[in-house]
Amino acid sequence: MKPVAAFLIRVVLLAFILCVLRWAINTTLSSTMDALILIGGPLSVYPAVWLGRAILDRRRTMNRAAWTTTIVHASMMFTLGVPIARAIVTHRHWSVWVLHVPAQIGFALVLITSAACSLTVVNLAMRGLGAPFFVALSRKLAADWLYAWTRNPMVLTVLALGVSLGIWFQSALFVLWVLVLLAPALLTFVKIFEERELEIRFGSSYLEYKSRTPMVFPRRPKKLSDLPPGAPVTTADEPLSINH
Repeated sequence: MKPVAAFLIRVVLLAFILCVLRWAINTTLSSTMDALILIGGPLSVYPAVWLGRAILDRRRTMNRAAWTTTIVHASMMFTLGVPIARAIVTHRHWSVWVLHVPAQIGFALVLITSAACSLTVVNLAMRGLGAPFFVALSRKLAADWLYAWTRNPMVLTVLALGVSLGIWFQSALFVLWVLVLLAPALLTFVKIFEERELEIRFGSSYLEYKSRTPMVFPRRPKKLSDLPPGAPVTTADEPLSINH
């Protein structure tokens, strides 16, 4: 498929998803329907992720990886994006367990984690030449700046933002939802699908980066002197090997 046609398909798909998210934000639903979305959405991530992984492993080509990633990323916008939108919209009904934390502290945490999340997007755009999810798949391996400390700074900051929102809302139930349902689903997506997809697209460069950088929790980047003798070194500007 020609690049222009592929780009137009992604734009149309993104526009459709944004319409669905707008509906999720502005529509009044029954408590039963909200519960189904908030619980069923994250749970439906697991079969989608494993199906995507099976498709990737069946034939490891660049074209298949790109389109499978587009489809799986789009499904995550529904299975996780819509529940997140509904959770934020309906948080006032989550007052079963109140967190007695001053709202000012929660708001400050939201500002800090929002800024950190925005920095990860900038980092990916400048060093990976890509955008979150399927909007623009990274053309280079982002392996420095924030990505030198953890392979998934965006996941980390999104989850931190979710917890911060729960603290700001003073809702222990919201925080539990983030930690018990949202976080495992998002981490499973990263571990099962996204890591395989990056292996296919970036080959040995990603495997080397993966071996020296933690998956989620940050760790000080290793210096060149800390690497074993003869170990390959990945930089953001070097050509990347690709498995066909």
